[in-house]
Amino acid sequence: MKVNHMNRIKLWGTPRLMLGGCAAALLLAVGLWGSRSHAQDPKPATPTKPALTVSTMQAEVRSIPTVLSANGNVLAWQEASVGAELGGVRVQELHANVGDVVRSGQLLATLAADAVQADVALARAQVSEAQAHSIDAAGNAQRARALQATGALSAQQIAQLLTAEQTAAARLESAKATLQAQLLRLKHTQVLAPDSGTITARSASLGAVVVAGHEMFRLIRQGRLEWRAELTSTELVRVPVGTLVTVIAPGGAQAQGRVRMVGPTVDAQTRLGLVYVDLLGSASASKNPLGTQFKPGMYAQGSFVLGKSDALTIAQQAVVVRDGFSYCFQVQPDGRVKQVKITTGRRIGDASAGMVEVVDGLPKGAVVVASGAGFLNDGDIVKTVAAAPLVKSAVRLSAPASAPASAP
Repeated sequence: MKVNHMNRIKLWGTPRLMLGGCAAALLLAVGLWGSRSHAQDPKPATPTKPALTVSTMQAEVRSIPTVLSANGNVLAWQEASVGAELGGVRVQELHANVGDVVRSGQLLATLAADAVQADVALARAQVSEAQAHSIDAAGNAQRARALQATGALSAQQIAQLLTAEQTAAARLESAKATLQAQLLRLKHTQVLAPDSGTITARSASLGAVVVAGHEMFRLIRQGRLEWRAELTSTELVRVPVGTLVTVIAPGGAQAQGRVRMVGPTVDAQTRLGLVYVDLLGSASASKNPLGTQFKPGMYAQGSFVLGKSDALTIAQQAVVVRDGFSYCFQVQPDGRVKQVKITTGRRIGDASAGMVEVVDGLPKGAVVVASGAGFLNDGDIVKTVAAAPLVKSAVRLSAPASAPASAP
């Protein structure tokens, strides 16, 4: 009986254990099916945000000037040296300083005139004395001529009286010449400007005794400046007289110029020749617009406008230089940008408002990123806005259609 009871317990316990294992396996299978079904459900796609908002422009064919760049010095067209024509007198007053704009004939300095005025007074007295002697001698000669036929005077006496008349007249002329010389010395006590211009140097000091011929002032004649460009012998033949030039000062200011003369020689050491360019607008000494921008002695850069030709252009801001190569970003229809390697050529205007010629790598009409290209990478999605129209004025800045005539 004991054995049967234990067997019954085993028989009843085994199905229960089997039933519990099946239930656990069923729950595990349901869990795995549920997790697999959740894993296979597609998640809703999140929209891709643009990397940057940029302005765009089309690569267009424009007529741009063909330019030749060069460097050179800005110098005075001509300089005038103003010196004292009277020596041995002191400087009494100075009426001009460096930087002053003066007119032709304007008083620059006054020299002490006391000694000269005394000499003038002495010369006047000598003229009066000589004039009195001349009148007396003329009267004696007139009486001698009247008595010549009567024989009252010998021929020798008559000759002496006539000779005395001529001598007195000559002494009078000599005294007058001396007076004119002293008056001229008195005039030279006032140092005058020989031409209109700007004072660039003053070596005279108040109270100093000047030496005749010593320079007291130096001025730029008529306020005219010129740019002397240095070109090779090959480039010289490409620049005819009258060519328009854009000269850029070290501070960035621009001025228009015109070729006045091409140098007749080439330096044997440097193999460079000079082209003399009149800076237009600097001919008026009283109103010199270049006075605060261009100064003699500056080393400036310039561009000769040799003509115009059509070229495919984009904004200079659209060009990105990476690893020594030039790239731009072309906008695709899906809003993504494609980095395109290009070959650039002529540049017009400055980097912020200029254009650049695309020689190769970009088709006509391609839409490129005009601003913000430096922050993009190939394949980025961008949001586009209209480009600012400032790049269209670059040609007018660097290549004017006309310029005023050069000052004589």
